[in-house]
Amino acid sequence: MNNLLTELRVATRNLRRNRNRTLVALLTVASGLIAYLLAGGFIEWIFENMRESTIRSQLGHIQIVRPGYFEKGIADPYSFLLPAKSSEIEAIKQSPEVTNVAQRLTFSGLSSYGDTTVSFIGEGIEPDHEAVISDQIHIRSGKNLSHDDEKAALLGEGLAKNLGVGPGDTIVLLVTAANGTPNAIELKVSGIFFTSAKEFDDSALRIPINFARKLMRVQGATSWVLLLKDTKNTGQAVEQLRASLPANTFEVTPWTDLADFYNKTVVLFGKQINLMKSIIALIIILTISNTQTMSVLERTTEIGTIMAIGFRRSQVLRMFIIEGILIGIFGGIVGITLGYGIAEILSFIGIPMPPPPGMETGFTAQINVTFTLAMDALALAFVTTLIASIMPAWKASRMNIVDSLRCNQ
Repeated sequence: MNNLLTELRVATRNLRRNRNRTLVALLTVASGLIAYLLAGGFIEWIFENMRESTIRSQLGHIQIVRPGYFEKGIADPYSFLLPAKSSEIEAIKQSPEVTNVAQRLTFSGLSSYGDTTVSFIGEGIEPDHEAVISDQIHIRSGKNLSHDDEKAALLGEGLAKNLGVGPGDTIVLLVTAANGTPNAIELKVSGIFFTSAKEFDDSALRIPINFARKLMRVQGATSWVLLLKDTKNTGQAVEQLRASLPANTFEVTPWTDLADFYNKTVVLFGKQINLMKSIIALIIILTISNTQTMSVLERTTEIGTIMAIGFRRSQVLRMFIIEGILIGIFGGIVGITLGYGIAEILSFIGIPMPPPPGMETGFTAQINVTFTLAMDALALAFVTTLIASIMPAWKASRMNIVDSLRCNQ
C-alpha cells in the first residue's frame, strides 16, 4: 500500500513537471468526453421522450389480451373479447405498481363527411381512465371525450384533415358489427388530437367505449391497458401478472413487445453512438500514446539513472502506466463536470428541433446526462488512457541502462 502511494506521488510530480504537455493530454481526454456526453445525452433524451410518448399515447405500459390476439385479432378481434367486468380486472387495479387500468375496444370501418370517405381504425375508450393513461395525446382543437357526451368522436389530426372536418362537424361512421351486419351512425366531432406518431394520427378515431359496444353489438373489450408508477418496473409487473393470471385465458404483453418503431430506433441510434464512442476512443489513444512516447524520449537519461540505482523494470513500467491512468482519471472528471454543466445550460435554454420523419410538429430537445452515461464516459477515459500508456511504458522499461545514460552526452 505504501509503495502504491509513493508511486502515485511520483507519477503526479512527473505530470506536474511538464504542465503544458499534461494540460494538452487532459484537454484531449476532457474534450472527447464532453462530445460523448453531449451526443449520448441528446440521444438518451430522445429515447426517454419517445419511450414515454409511445407508452402514454398508444400502448400503456402493459396490455392484457386473450391469447393469440396480436397474431389473429386483426382479422377477427371479436373472437378475443375480454369481459367488461371480472374479478381479475379488480385484482389488477389493487396492484401497488398499477396506477390505472383502462379497457379498450378496437374496431375499424369507413368515416364520411359530405362526399369524402376515409377508412379509420377506431378505439372505444373509457374517457376518465384514458385521460390519465394517454396524457401524451395532445388536443389540437376542440375538447377531449367525456362520459357526458356519448355520441362524440375524437379524431386524429391526419384523419380530420383528410375528411376536412373540425370540432362541431358531424361525421358518419359505417362499420360491420360483430354479427356481420352493417351499422351506421352519426357522431359529432368533439376535438382533433395529435401525437408523436403521424401514422397513428392519420387513421385514429376514438369514441366512448359504451357507445362503441352498442355500435359493434358486443360486450367487453379487446384489451386492458395498464399504466404503472414507473416504466422501469414494467418487467417486474409483467412477471407478477403472468404468475397471477391463467396463461390459457390471459396474455400479458409489455409495451416493449409492441413498440416496433421505438425498438428499431434504439438499435439504430445505439450503433451510431457506439461508432462515435469508438472514434473518440481512437483519438484519445493516439493522443495519449504520442504524449507518453514524447515523455519517454525526453526522460531517457532519467530512466537510465533510476534503473542504475536499483529501480526494477516493472517499477518503470508501472510508473508510466500510472501517469497515463492519472491523466485519464483527472481528464475524465474534468470532462464529465464540464459536459454535465454544458448539458444543463443547453437543456435550460432548449434546443429547437424541426419535425422528425413521421411527425408534423417540431419540439424543443434537451440533453439528459444520466449517471450510467457519466460512468460509461469515465470508464472510456480510464480504459483508453490505460491502453495508450502500455506501449510507451513497455519501451521505457526495456531500455538499456548504459545507452540511456549516454543519451544526452
